[in-house]
Amino acid sequence: MTNLTLAPGKIKGSVIAPPSKSMAHRAVICASLAQGRSIIKNIQLSDDIIATMEGMRSFGAVISYENQILTIDGVGSQPAKEVRTIDCNESGSTLRFLIPLATLFTGETTFVGRGHLGKRPLEPYQEIFNQQSLPYHQKETEELHLTVQGALTPGLYEMRGDISSQFITGLLLTLPLLKGDSILKITTHLESKGYIDLTLSVLKSFGIVIELDETKQEFHIKGNQIYTACSYEVEGDYSQAAFWLSANALGNNLSIEGLSSTSLQGDRDILTILETLSNDSPEKERVIDGAQVPDIIPVVALVAALTEGKTKIINLERLRIKESDRLVATQKELATLGANIKIVEDTLLITGVSNLTGGKEVWSHKDHRIAMMLAIASTRCNEPIYIKDTDCVKKSYPNFWEVFQQLGGKVHEWSLG
Repeated sequence: MTNLTLAPGKIKGSVIAPPSKSMAHRAVICASLAQGRSIIKNIQLSDDIIATMEGMRSFGAVISYENQILTIDGVGSQPAKEVRTIDCNESGSTLRFLIPLATLFTGETTFVGRGHLGKRPLEPYQEIFNQQSLPYHQKETEELHLTVQGALTPGLYEMRGDISSQFITGLLLTLPLLKGDSILKITTHLESKGYIDLTLSVLKSFGIVIELDETKQEFHIKGNQIYTACSYEVEGDYSQAAFWLSANALGNNLSIEGLSSTSLQGDRDILTILETLSNDSPEKERVIDGAQVPDIIPVVALVAALTEGKTKIINLERLRIKESDRLVATQKELATLGANIKIVEDTLLITGVSNLTGGKEVWSHKDHRIAMMLAIASTRCNEPIYIKDTDCVKKSYPNFWEVFQQLGGKVHEWSLG
């Protein structure tokens, strides 16, 4: 892993938002399930997307990449392996999207992975496999090693809405291909709804129709549907652009291109959140609900830490089960840099300061979003900061450090000696 020294200083210039990782995962899967050849434009080969591509190849899709374009011939183009091992690396999306999909193919599928992936919850799927008496075996090891087998049957599925929406997306991708109709009922308040909207939108682009009864919180899914190959372009990613938009809110001068003003991405809420932080009176305690936008909370906390007055960011329990305990990582590293920030249960309590002191060693916790948040924090520090384990940005934004330097960021490798 690379350790970096970041000198204080503003960044400026033009930056193109990288492709949406969330949309790319879904598009790669839908194209791989389609009959015929699909073209997916504007793809960046982050570690997570590579993991999903390799997983779909193991099911029989043929995928090639050139100049940010994927050409995908759907499953059936070549035989699926009877015994498959899918390396999810650290991608929760790859794992949770592909577990139910694996039941569409004969034979046994083993999922392996690294980092915190083995600690991230999978109980909703385990319950479904147990209810349908399907093989589901997870080794009690530090790293992920899960083997599943068998075919899901159509019918009624129930799922909590206050856990990761990735479970819901995994079923929405799978159930249209079963030999009968299904209903997916959400039994609690639905969090991260923006991600479900994205799933439905991408499914529709590939010819899959799912009806949502919002009153009953039920998805009505016809069986025996067929994914239709198409040409699809991935739009810019608000989750990643949030770092650059937040940099602007902290006094940097960036022009950010490639974002759709009508995007369904839930993290487009960064625009509203930054406006709230900018416009609300410092005399009034601001309250930001993080339930729908957990991925942008680290950088939102940074902006709040440098905004006059008090800010309370609530409903952050799910941050504890990301690539790191992101709630603790955010508080610990910002406090090390001089922020006034505390954790009370699932809430961050922040009192703004005028600048961060810097001059400290901080750690990414091997979490891409913490590393990128600390990079933006360096632009408002009085002294250089030293970040350990910065290569983790490859998970979602492989050229982040290159772009940061192109914008004037002063970055030097740092040896621990």
